[in-house]
Amino acid sequence: MSNPEVSVLHEQRVLPDWIDYNKHMNVAYYVLIFDQSLDVFLDEIGLTREYREASGCTVYVLETHVTYLQEVYENNPLTISVRVLDCDEKRMHLFLEMRHRDEGFLAATSEQMILHIDKSGPRAAPMPEYLQTRLQEHKDRDAAVPKPEQAGARIGIRHKSK
Repeated sequence: MSNPEVSVLHEQRVLPDWIDYNKHMNVAYYVLIFDQSLDVFLDEIGLTREYREASGCTVYVLETHVTYLQEVYENNPLTISVRVLDCDEKRMHLFLEMRHRDEGFLAATSEQMILHIDKSGPRAAPMPEYLQTRLQEHKDRDAAVPKPEQAGARIGIRHKSK
């Protein structure tokens, strides 16, 4: 079932070239789709190509954590949504979900920490107030939606106690 509380940001079908020897979408293409969806989100909040060229600023992904939850196959229709878990003047903590559009299951998630950069350094730099406001509006909009169970997850081997 899709998550009706979070709006769809991007839609994409699984392309034939993205299928690996296991007959499902290769892990690299999950990351590609999440990255393309991030670009859509950045445009939506005003961090557009024009902004980046005029301001000399951009964003860098500092950290990303992808979870692969269910396989998707050639031509499957996918939807990607994004939530702003947190933000400040220089950073945005985002959580993206990839779902099968028709069957609604959660296929993968991508948690990302993004930093606003002045390319002349390069160095971290505060975002203009209007970008900070738009991020905060997204954060506030989704504040009542429960935090995703994958958010903040650690990677590691979990040993059972004896």
